[in-house]
Amino acid sequence: MTGNITPTLAEKLIGYLRPGAPGLMLTTGADGYASSAYTWLMAMDARRLRFGVDAGSTAMNNLQRSGLVAIQIIGPGELCFLVKGKARQLKERIEAAAPASIMLWEMEVVGAKDQSWPGVRMAALAYEWPAEKRDAMLRMEQAVYAEMRAAVSESRHEPTHISTSR
Repeated sequence: MTGNITPTLAEKLIGYLRPGAPGLMLTTGADGYASSAYTWLMAMDARRLRFGVDAGSTAMNNLQRSGLVAIQIIGPGELCFLVKGKARQLKERIEAAAPASIMLWEMEVVGAKDQSWPGVRMAALAYEWPAEKRDAMLRMEQAVYAEMRAAVSESRHEPTHISTSR
C-alpha cells in the first residue's frame, strides 16, 4: 500500500465501525486471483477489526491458508477506506447469526488507505432486508455485533475490550 496510508485506523473510520457496519472482504486464492464476500465488521480499536466469515466458504479457505485479508469500507459522505492486515480466527461460530454458520475472525491492521476523493460523496454499503423480515434481521444483526464485541478468543481465552488506542 502506498500513498495516504496509515498503520492504524483513522478516528473517523473507528467512529463509523465501532457499532458495526457492513464491508467487503477481499482474499486471494491459491491461484492468485482475488475473491470477495460481504461481511459484518467492527473496529475494536485503532489496530484491530473483527469480521464474520462463512464457514466452508472460499474466503474461509483463503484465510486459513494465508491469513491475509483486505476489507473495503464505504460509509456515508466521503468515507471510503481499504484496510489490509493479517487475520486469525477467534470463534468457530457466531451464535447470534444462527442458523447461518459464520465464524468470527480478527484482523491486525497493517495499513489503512483513505480512498475518498475530495468533494465526491459515496453511497454507503448497506444491507436492505425485505420488509417482512426487516425487524427480525435488524435485531439479529445487532445481536451479531454484540457477540462480536464481547467475544473471547477460543485459543487464548482472554477478554478483549473496545478502545480507541492499543
